[in-house]
Formats: sequence, C-alpha cells, structure tokens
Amino acid sequence: MKEELEALHNNNTWTLVPSPSPQLNIVGSKWVFKTKLHPDGSIERFKARLVARGFSQVPGLDFDETFSPVLKPTTLRLVIALATTLSWPLKQLDVKNAFLHGKLKEEVYMSQPLGFEDPIHPNHVCKLNKSIYGLKQAPRAWFDTFTIQLFQIGFYCSRA
Repeated sequence: MKEELEALHNNNTWTLVPSPSPQLNIVGSKWVFKTKLHPDGSIERFKARLVARGFSQVPGLDFDETFSPVLKPTTLRLVIALATTLSWPLKQLDVKNAFLHGKLKEEVYMSQPLGFEDPIHPNHVCKLNKSIYGLKQAPRAWFDTFTIQLFQIGFYCSRA
C-alpha cells in the first residue's frame, strides 16, 4: 500500500484541498488487493492498488467522455504477420501504472485513501490532477496522453 501511495504522490496524481461546495460529487476510493504468483504457483508478491469508486461519478459533472480504443485481434495478427514477413523490428511497451499518467480535463474530487488520511487535514479531499484506476474517463485520459507522446516522436495516424 505504501509503494502504491508513493507512486501516486511521485506522479502528482492529486492535490489535497478543502472539501468543495456540497453540490460537487466526491468520488469514493478503496483499496484492491491481489496476490501475484510465479509460473509455478508460488507467491511472488502482494499487490495493493488504490482505485476510485467510479460508479458514483455523475455524467456531465465528473466526466464527459469515456472513449477508449479497442484493437481487434485480427488487426494485431496482421501487423505481426507483416512484421515477420518483411523483417520489421517489433517492440513491446509495458507502462507500469499506465492510467496514472493520463491528465484529467474535468475537475474530479476523491475521498482520501482509507488508512492514509492526512493527520493535519483529515477532512480535505483529493482534487485529482491525473487519472486513477476506476474513473470512467481513465482509459480516455491515458489514450490522449499516450497519443500526444506518439505524435511528438514522429508517429502519425493512418488514413487506412
């Protein structure tokens, strides 16, 4: 849990602010735990992830768009077949805590993580600067950030 919280703080995921007006929605947060296993079934590590309770978000208030691209398996197989046939180099990208890099366009407020409330400001809430798992717009925010990075290094959208 401490490792997850450290990643969130290092990424400037939120700013602790006084609770805004009562009309604004405060999205809850919760901890999700998972046991990661080695291929032989032995325990590799225990993982904790802080997630937003996105089901309580209000359309038009907490989020507008929820778009997330979907890759069809047939398209992926075609690209891999072309790369193999034409000797193209292939690279794989795995971004740790990927959704935490998406910048939010909307103002979203979340309750402080259970068990890690700020002792000086226990009634403050987290004003999210970046997306967090569980938010309705998290996939869209990550895709927007990733797309901008791809354009900056020279990629462009195919017309096909």
